[in-house]
Amino acid sequence: MIDIRYIRENPEKVKKACESRGVVCNVERILELDIKRRELLQEIEGTKAQQNKLGKDEIPQAQALKSEIKAKEPLLKETEEQLQKFLLDLPNVPQEDVPVGDESANIVVKKIGKLPTFSFEPKNHLELGEALGVIDVERATKVSGSRFAYIKGDLVFLEFALVRMAMDYAVKEKFIPVIPPVLIKAEMMKGMGYIDTKEDVAERYFLEKENMFLVGTAEQSVGPMHQGEIFEEKDLPKRYIAFSTSFREEAGSYGKDTKGILRLHQFDKVEMFSFAHPDKSKEEHQFLVSLEEKLWQALEIPYQVMQLATGDMARPSSSTVDIEAWLPGQNKYREVSSASNTTDFQARRLDIRFRSKDGKLEFVHMLNATGFAIGRTLIAILENYQQKDGSVKIPKVLQKYMGKKEIKR
Repeated sequence: MIDIRYIRENPEKVKKACESRGVVCNVERILELDIKRRELLQEIEGTKAQQNKLGKDEIPQAQALKSEIKAKEPLLKETEEQLQKFLLDLPNVPQEDVPVGDESANIVVKKIGKLPTFSFEPKNHLELGEALGVIDVERATKVSGSRFAYIKGDLVFLEFALVRMAMDYAVKEKFIPVIPPVLIKAEMMKGMGYIDTKEDVAERYFLEKENMFLVGTAEQSVGPMHQGEIFEEKDLPKRYIAFSTSFREEAGSYGKDTKGILRLHQFDKVEMFSFAHPDKSKEEHQFLVSLEEKLWQALEIPYQVMQLATGDMARPSSSTVDIEAWLPGQNKYREVSSASNTTDFQARRLDIRFRSKDGKLEFVHMLNATGFAIGRTLIAILENYQQKDGSVKIPKVLQKYMGKKEIKR
């Protein structure tokens, strides 16, 4: 949620922010409701002050003032509810260095690593996984339907190795490991800003009976952990690294990436999350991206860093940087990690603040970043480390966790 004071002072910036993100918003109506709310609040408080000044013998006047207050309070409540609804419709304001436009305006910041060359025609991950007996889509489809998979054998141990590796890297940077719930209350998902539109809701699995959502990423359950709480300034940044299974409907993606484990309804993920001081959130964002890069550099897999444009970011984000790994089986880069700074957009909705040294209360800035999206990372390893005989070498950094150097039939 955007600070109403910011909207009052920067109405044109907010309008342009909405336009750049392809969102229809009514800033004029928001300002009208804000004025009406403040006027009603002032009138009610003024009337209450008059009421308090009256003596015990002035009962008729007191009753008249009480009736006046009683008549205006529902109007105030209705105005506040309308204003809240309009504010919740607004996406976050992009930072000034974010390129304006749709996906085509995304900028490649840099490319790291040399693309692998093969003396044979490289296979895609599904061909490799099926031949090695470590991916079974056919039986998963029989049991659960499309976009599910069984991960088996050494690929299971490779997943655990990736999880442990990401945890080890993050713990050195004072991240707290956590396994969060995968079901969260609807109010918490709303607080995170991921069910504001029909398109957003279509991505979520919703359990109507419980009024709860299955998370699409661990950040959605880690972010609300501190709902309604106040940090001390000295405790910021507060960093977590979470492992969870995630669930997405993948609405609108039918026909896209249907083969293999690239785009599943259920997948595992290691996610980093940070509650940061507002003055240091840009620096924290850069730090999170650098940690993502360290993980991919350690795997020795080529990747590129992308600064997303305004129209390609999630609504809560003010700036998002993606990492795209090279996949030889597809002969292109594909997104494997994403790091976003949501500034105080989520913190305002969830009422998460910190107390500064002078005692002032401010909203924290909240940031998220991928440790490893397990499925896509497994794909990148299978395709980049495949050998002519169909075996797959294990990246050196993971061999100590695996206790072996290759996966073979």
